[in-house]
Amino acid sequence: MLSLQQLKKTYENGHVAVKGVDINVEQGEFIVLVGPSGCGKSSILRSIAGLEAITGGEIHLAGRRVDKEKPALRDIAMVFQNYALYPHMTVYNNLAYGLKNRGVDKAEIDQKIQDVAKLLKIEEYLERKPAKLSGGQRQRVAMGRAIVRQPKLFLFDEPLSNLDAALRAHMRLEIKKLQRKTGITSVYVTHDQVEAMTLADRIVVLNGGVIEQIGTPSEVYHQPASMFVASFIGSPAMNFLDAQMVTNTLTLNKQTIDLNGVISTENGPVTVGIRPESASLEPIDNSLQMSMDVSVIEPLGPNQLVHGKWMGQTLTIVTPEVPLEINQPLKFIVAKRHLHLFDRDKKRVHVEREVFNDAKSMAIA
Repeated sequence: MLSLQQLKKTYENGHVAVKGVDINVEQGEFIVLVGPSGCGKSSILRSIAGLEAITGGEIHLAGRRVDKEKPALRDIAMVFQNYALYPHMTVYNNLAYGLKNRGVDKAEIDQKIQDVAKLLKIEEYLERKPAKLSGGQRQRVAMGRAIVRQPKLFLFDEPLSNLDAALRAHMRLEIKKLQRKTGITSVYVTHDQVEAMTLADRIVVLNGGVIEQIGTPSEVYHQPASMFVASFIGSPAMNFLDAQMVTNTLTLNKQTIDLNGVISTENGPVTVGIRPESASLEPIDNSLQMSMDVSVIEPLGPNQLVHGKWMGQTLTIVTPEVPLEINQPLKFIVAKRHLHLFDRDKKRVHVEREVFNDAKSMAIA
């Protein structure tokens, strides 16, 4: 449905925002572009919409090249962070505006609006103006204005960033259900990795204008392609420790663990990544055994975040809600299947193992 081929964007001040990006989006797919500020995700979205002229590459939509077409001709609808509603118009007229401009019959406009209002549960707001609506209601209207056009492609530019935490979580669910109902191909931009994990069919992780990894939420979480992806996806962030690898034997602070059959790697220095939720307080055979001095405990209800020091390095792990003493050692275990290894270039070492869908880890994330 959507194909970006060697997309490049350089601004007048010389800043290269997008450095030759290739992305292919299937019909009906929900793709999320995620990354820190300045990674190029908004530049990509605005380029697809036609709000930015691209410097190089091509954009194809439904089999035709559109990067040289005007935005109005691309058959794309965009939902903005600030809603972008007309304040002097009622909700009904906001929804109708784009259809009127296209010369759609009045009766057909009314039917489309009633259908969309019912879908989004905004029937009772149709005669109100945006100033009389809450943030969540305005966002529904903004989505309704996009849906009523029945475009080939939805673009979402951080649409939930202005909402409070509880409403954000609710609207995430609403957007996902809505996209499933309509089946419209969607590209969603966010810096929030929780939104990315919960909404996406596939995630595109961007860093400095290049793609670090494209994969399902499970793939980028359980098999991050680089240390950047490993640190960006998952909350709390992954712990990183220096180690040595010799003939599939990992040595970490004089402790050795045989990784034969689990991890295949070249010899030499490696970085071991350990997700906080992979730590266990129960014994596990052939595992990495560690101990840290507890410094801070953050209760999370059924779980708790435990921060501490190991060999001068700061570590964070997730444990069940058990009593622990500050400044006392805490022993924990990490199964070898949960170890992530990265080479000198901070890229993932080849791994021979199944992807583990850990319900606890996804709940924390």
